[in-house]
Amino acid sequence: MYSRRRNFYKCQPMVIKFSGNVNDRCGNLTKKTELKSADSEHHLVVIPGTFRSSPSDKSDQMETVEEKKIKPDDKKQKSKQDETVEKTSVQSNNNESSNCYCGKERNLNIVELLCASCSRWFHESCIGYQLGKLVPFMVNYIFVCKNCSPTGLESFKKTQAPFPQMCVTAIANLLQMCQKENEQKTLFHKDKDIIPFIDCHWESMTTMPRRATQSWHATIHRALLKDIGTLFTMDESTSEGQLFGLASSELTSIKPNYEQMIKNGHLRATEMGIQHVVPLSGGLRGRNAKRKLPGEAAGTGSGKKGRGSDMTTPKLPAHGYPLEHPFNKDGYRYILAEPDPHAPFRQEFDESSDWAGKPIPGWLYRALSPSTILLALHDRAPQLKVAEDRLAVTGEKGYCMIRATHNVSRGTWYWEATIEEMPEGSATRLGWGQEYANLQAPLGYDKFGYSWRSRKGTRFHESRGKHYSDSYGEGDTLGFLIVLPDAHDASHIPNTYKDRPLVKFKSHLYYEEKDQVQETLKALRPLEGSKIIYYKNGINQGDAFVDINKGAYYPGISLYKSAMVSVNFGPNFKYPPTDVTFRGMHEKAEEAIAEQSMADILYLTENEGKLRLDTFVL
Repeated sequence: MYSRRRNFYKCQPMVIKFSGNVNDRCGNLTKKTELKSADSEHHLVVIPGTFRSSPSDKSDQMETVEEKKIKPDDKKQKSKQDETVEKTSVQSNNNESSNCYCGKERNLNIVELLCASCSRWFHESCIGYQLGKLVPFMVNYIFVCKNCSPTGLESFKKTQAPFPQMCVTAIANLLQMCQKENEQKTLFHKDKDIIPFIDCHWESMTTMPRRATQSWHATIHRALLKDIGTLFTMDESTSEGQLFGLASSELTSIKPNYEQMIKNGHLRATEMGIQHVVPLSGGLRGRNAKRKLPGEAAGTGSGKKGRGSDMTTPKLPAHGYPLEHPFNKDGYRYILAEPDPHAPFRQEFDESSDWAGKPIPGWLYRALSPSTILLALHDRAPQLKVAEDRLAVTGEKGYCMIRATHNVSRGTWYWEATIEEMPEGSATRLGWGQEYANLQAPLGYDKFGYSWRSRKGTRFHESRGKHYSDSYGEGDTLGFLIVLPDAHDASHIPNTYKDRPLVKFKSHLYYEEKDQVQETLKALRPLEGSKIIYYKNGINQGDAFVDINKGAYYPGISLYKSAMVSVNFGPNFKYPPTDVTFRGMHEKAEEAIAEQSMADILYLTENEGKLRLDTFVL
């Protein structure tokens, strides 16, 4: 869903006009891009998966008249030109859809996975999902890239490999190693080469438990002999005895047979893309098709929680954030990371085996920037219940808080909240808060938050309540406007976190950052000209706070007992302010992607020559 920073179409000088929202920083283009050639009367309309030329309206009107004047030779020339354009179009299509998020060519020296939906190859180093131990040329897996996933998250499952597949993988790796070292060797000995490779990489190659005895050696031999002519070749004329190779030396053709998986019922093609089907009784063994989800025990097989259906599809995380994740608490904050294809020594790190089990340098990754502003799953009190669309939240017992995914530090911004449910005795405090506002307290409890309470319309900051307006309740729609003048003495470049340690949690990597609460408190200063205004059903309630503290502010929601609040970050507000020019919070998502990209570029530029694998220390 996100990535977000790829090379766009390489064409002649063009005027480029973008419309729509950037989906992610890796170049997942879901927007329509219109390009106007500098020396042509045509518009090139580029849509994902297409590349076509459409004449302007004026050219359309003249087309029929000009066709009558075309001579036979001109027609042939025009036909050749059209053919050339068509070939260029096909090549552009192929280039656009042939490779990984990074757009680079295949690298047979590292693990690469084939997406079951778009049939594109992805480098292991560019995949955010932590895959575990794998080897190149495996075919016993199911992988869906984040561009094809309906959740924006990659999904991966390694399956049990039969011995013929393990032999293909082993011989392919041996062959590639020889090619890398410029050795002209295409045949390998069963006992000296193939079996030692499988024995060394057993856990990486299959989910099948390692055999206690060596009886599987004979099984390998039978598997090689059985598929002579189809999968393997054999030469018995050498002094070493039987040597085995691949029937096809084209290593790039080794891939999972997804079509057969669909025919066998292991995969299902739906409107949401390719999905893995897990039988509830019998059939495939293993856990959830895409990844283990909350409520599934580590060793629990399928078939124990069926509800009258013999097949199930996994519950998917909403909007591209893992359902199982660390929370911001106990003095630490966690930022979801993804591979940075622009980091130096990326390929050297991927191809080296010296880093197995060692900490990964943080600069090889980057903070993931969501393409949509929603309620944060990780930046909240764990007891709060967030709706699946992440646009509503329900309270639990005492006051606690949740923040949105994005913050603002300059400009005039607006968002809305509607009180969906407010049972007797419940209450809310809504407004704006900084990243260190206490999640296990009401917003406005400390110096980092400014809130508006439902009871009596009281405004709160530093736990001091002052009368502000009438109360609000169930059914009311509230508006929250913040005005932050641009203080040119402050830097608005976000943190890159590239110098922070990476921690692994449930197949994903996160930057871990220690809270700096006391240092931040000492540095707080009022921002002259800043203010917060609240609206009730479109009516301005007046300035609630003026000259608030400098900093970056998130939309914040704190709930008492079982109150339920839904949020609207734009663009279609119910009561947009008419007395001030503002930007909806939804606009911050795309801006944040650009800011984060700039921060990453600055970090890599400032540290050029210093970011080396041989000198890295945690």
